[in-house]
Amino acid sequence: MMGTMEGSPRSGLSSPEAKLGMRVEDLWDIMEPQLSPTEKLNACFESIPVSAFPPAPSNQAIEIKSDASLGEAVQILAQHKILSAPVVDVDAPEDASWIDRYIGIVEFAGIVFWLLCQSEPPSPRSPSSATALAAATNGVNAEFEFLGAESAASTNGNFFEALTSSDFYKNTKVRDISGSFRWAPFLALQTSNSFLTMLLLLSKYKMKSVPVVDLGEGKIENIITQSAVIHMLAECAGLQWFESWGTKRLSELGLPVMTPNHLIKVHEDEPVLQAFKLMRKKRIGGIPVIEKGSSRAVGNISLRDVQFLLTAPEIYHDYRSITAKNFLTAVRSYLEKNHENCPLVTGMVTCKRDHTMKELIQLLDSEKIHRIYVVDNDGNLEGVITLRDIISKLVHEPRGYFGDFFDGVLPLPQNSRV
Repeated sequence: MMGTMEGSPRSGLSSPEAKLGMRVEDLWDIMEPQLSPTEKLNACFESIPVSAFPPAPSNQAIEIKSDASLGEAVQILAQHKILSAPVVDVDAPEDASWIDRYIGIVEFAGIVFWLLCQSEPPSPRSPSSATALAAATNGVNAEFEFLGAESAASTNGNFFEALTSSDFYKNTKVRDISGSFRWAPFLALQTSNSFLTMLLLLSKYKMKSVPVVDLGEGKIENIITQSAVIHMLAECAGLQWFESWGTKRLSELGLPVMTPNHLIKVHEDEPVLQAFKLMRKKRIGGIPVIEKGSSRAVGNISLRDVQFLLTAPEIYHDYRSITAKNFLTAVRSYLEKNHENCPLVTGMVTCKRDHTMKELIQLLDSEKIHRIYVVDNDGNLEGVITLRDIISKLVHEPRGYFGDFFDGVLPLPQNSRV
């Protein structure tokens, strides 16, 4: 289903995002005429500091304490409907710099993958890990060997109920799994960095969110997500700089980037854990579930859906195996009972190659989703377009732009498993 929205300026362009769009418009109007539209946009975004970006909603400006349990962290993320949050070191001194104040960013996916990784055969250097896990999980470990397809197929709701009620899950602290964090502590922007830097990090450099730190306070000032950028773009419909780009058809802009034969997917009769395993391996945020014997997608499983394995394990109780199809069915039923909606789980959101970028942005923003599937006239999958793909078509990285920007960014810890 593809919604169509007319592109007229929003209610007097009064939202903070629209006012930001007007700031780009003012810069656009005075740019050198010989510059191409792409060069003009790059120059506009380079001229605006990231401090001008509207603050994240208060429900998303969440921090998790390092002594919180895995169970508590999962509940906080689920309650606030966010995928990740910075972890504050409770032992850091009051006047600590931001790099000492935070130990990283914890994600739903990081928690689950860390749990799954504990089931892998122990290395010679840590022979006691499997034994410790078995003891801590009160026998749950017998079913923990499910990274292979065969055992994954037999994993049922009872397993997740046992896991989430185990002392291991309740007592392991967030700081104990810091090896699964993506950054240690994380890559952040200063308030004086430019919009262009932020947009490139969210697109070319594959960051889903970018923390903005106040060096004076030593705290996170804002967290800018890919979704927040797409919302800003949606609010700019009707402005000249946006229309010159947004009215182009997807095919004109080279979208979708990924062709059907390269699309990562899972079939409905495969174990749902295979979907999460693929997302981890390929470092992608979502996977379409394909109908048996066809090329049609019947649903989508994303990293966000990992929460349903940990926050509502009872919904799989009646399934002998949690296949991708059973997972979708159980989650849909759960959402209906709780009067919640999740477009890509409850029904596929699709588009065609001849839709415009503006239509796509407005649909993604209104549905609050991170990807949309491109289909042909028969409903067969032709590709996927993500928020990152869209942002990457808005700007380009000038030669040598980042210079030594990444110097001093702490690498992933040696024991990182994600």
